[in-house]
Amino acid sequence: MTLQINGEARDLPELANVAELVKELALPVATLLVEHNRIALRREEWAATPLKDGDRIELLRIAAGG
Repeated sequence: MTLQINGEARDLPELANVAELVKELALPVATLLVEHNRIALRREEWAATPLKDGDRIELLRIAAGG
């Protein structure tokens, strides 16, 4: 499957949902915000949000600073 991740096309194995994508990419869940086709998702929505070829994903990492 091909997904647009942060504006770049990425070929990935078939993934059922956003939670599987986060796991596949080994991203830090605690500091991650996910947008799926321009809709921001709460973490509890990741497993219920299916992926299909061509979906647009934005991944943002939260960082504290001062």
